[in-house]
Amino acid sequence: MKSRVMFVVCAGFCAAILAIAIAPAHAQPADALKKAQSAFDNAQLSYLQGKYDEAAQGFQDAYAARPFPQFLYNIGASFHMKGKKTSDIEAYQKAVDNYKKYLAEDPTASDKPKVEKAIGVLEAEIKRVKDTGATPAGAGSAAPVPVAPSEEVQQLGDVKVRGLIVVESDPSNSTIYLDDKRKGPFATTPWSGSLEGEHKIIVEKRGYKIADKTVSADPSKLFVLSFVMAQEDYLGWVEITSNVPGANIYIDDKSIGPVGKTPLSQNIKPGKHTFWISTEGYDEYKEEVEVIAGETHAIKGALKGAPVGKLNVIGLGVEDSTIYIDGQVACERGPCLKAVQQGEHVVTVSRPGYKSYSRKVTIQAKTEMSIKVGLAPKPSRSDAVIAYVLAAGFGVGGIYLGLQANKYRDDLDAEIAAGNPPPDPDDPRFFKGKAFAIAADATFVIAGITALTAIYYTFREKGEPSKALIDVRALALQPQIAPGYAGLGMGMSF
Repeated sequence: MKSRVMFVVCAGFCAAILAIAIAPAHAQPADALKKAQSAFDNAQLSYLQGKYDEAAQGFQDAYAARPFPQFLYNIGASFHMKGKKTSDIEAYQKAVDNYKKYLAEDPTASDKPKVEKAIGVLEAEIKRVKDTGATPAGAGSAAPVPVAPSEEVQQLGDVKVRGLIVVESDPSNSTIYLDDKRKGPFATTPWSGSLEGEHKIIVEKRGYKIADKTVSADPSKLFVLSFVMAQEDYLGWVEITSNVPGANIYIDDKSIGPVGKTPLSQNIKPGKHTFWISTEGYDEYKEEVEVIAGETHAIKGALKGAPVGKLNVIGLGVEDSTIYIDGQVACERGPCLKAVQQGEHVVTVSRPGYKSYSRKVTIQAKTEMSIKVGLAPKPSRSDAVIAYVLAAGFGVGGIYLGLQANKYRDDLDAEIAAGNPPPDPDDPRFFKGKAFAIAADATFVIAGITALTAIYYTFREKGEPSKALIDVRALALQPQIAPGYAGLGMGMSF
């Protein structure tokens, strides 16, 4: 009995110790974030007042509380502006050091090229200022006046510190979607970074209700977005992937459009569901799954088909043209952007009143072939019409002359048949008949030559042919990462 009592007491004591230990652990991140936010606000105010040393110290305090890479950028920006205002070599060097730390902690930063350019300009400015022997004003009566910033530094403009959006969730490691799940996963919690404009933040995790909030990013503030997600044990979980990343996913009703792109993971109500996975150039994949609450269901779409490239037909007047691919209408009107299976294809562009353009092209996977067409107007066929009229005229003239020749011959034959003496060889009717016959033959020959000329004028290629400029570009391979999946997707900016 005593042993049982002692066990209960010990268990209670351990539970109390554990609760005391856990409570500060949960409170610490929240307190640290509040401290970082307070330091950020003070630093921002100092920066706006031109107190760059105090601003840099404030952002350093914010970074010490919560090490977000954007704080390092703001430290660098503060020293950058101090150096620009005072030609302070030490400030320039601190700006360079913090910019480099920022890129080291966030190597995929969207502004990486711009920051690298700033680093190069500031390093060159440090050398230039050293060579001039200038020192900051106020360093002593003998100190020279600070030199003006170089043209390159001026071109960088006045640097502005950046605001920050922090997205956290309980539980953490939840998937973040930006604006629409159809765009695919954006990041996982906790996440921090910069956004511009208004966005809908969607957070999802297996077994929890989806949470979302709409935020308007302020480029000068630290904004914390916290999600406390309620559990939903009655839901199932699906993980949808395919051998072709970026394929469209449809669930239950295709008429409402795709719910996202592969890879995709999300909660789903228990019961029977139909999934379709499709992308251009491949046969559609379909699977029916019985979703069970609390269980994970993996759907792996094996798409069969051929890789595709893009064909983009553009050009002046293409909006009135019909585009054919392999004899089939691809677009009733241009411009025409189509996904086409890799291989050889015949592209034809036709427009009323213009010469058609046709060419055999080879489409390669993961490329875009741009065809800029310039259709030449069809020339007038008036010369052929005139030739046909002349041929008809000569033909009628030949018939008339032939009839006259036959008339003289018939008159002479009629006299002989009536028993009259044979006509005198010098009878003018002999000469006239021969003359009309020769003239008829000559006229028929001229009519034939003119008709052949008309046919030539009808079918000859007249004027400049339709032409096109062809450009082939590789489509960018973009990394795609999601829970349980990593791969490459294909994409391009138009």
